[in-house]
Amino acid sequence: MSLRVEVVIHASPAAVWGHLEDIASHTAWMADAVAIEFLTDRRQGEGTRFACRTRVGFLSTTDLMEISEWSPPRLMGVRHSGAVSGEGRFELHPAGDSTTMTWVEQLRFPWWFGGPLGATLARPVLRRIWQGNLNRLKDLVEATPHR
Repeated sequence: MSLRVEVVIHASPAAVWGHLEDIASHTAWMADAVAIEFLTDRRQGEGTRFACRTRVGFLSTTDLMEISEWSPPRLMGVRHSGAVSGEGRFELHPAGDSTTMTWVEQLRFPWWFGGPLGATLARPVLRRIWQGNLNRLKDLVEATPHR
């Protein structure tokens, strides 16, 4: 399943990155992220590993993730290796006095989540949730003085 959502945030890429690089705080703006537990001593940067307890409706799983790309203040990539596997990226692009933030995911669902059929059914639900996540991050960044 491939999915892409984006939002324009009225702040610089550095201000957006200030929130994005704090992985532990992602539960504050990601409705589907219940809890994050770090599996490495490091909490940011390439190689950081963590378990993210994720819930969508009555479905719940622990997503094992590793930061695979880290290029402040423009790119964070993550590799999913839990029940749902694949790759994701947050990309920040300057747009005048604002930042366009794009979230791209390429995911594979296990057979017990319905495999490709489950992914097809989940796509519109995840699109709505993830767009809401970006909108919450936008509100958070725009309401916070530059970090």
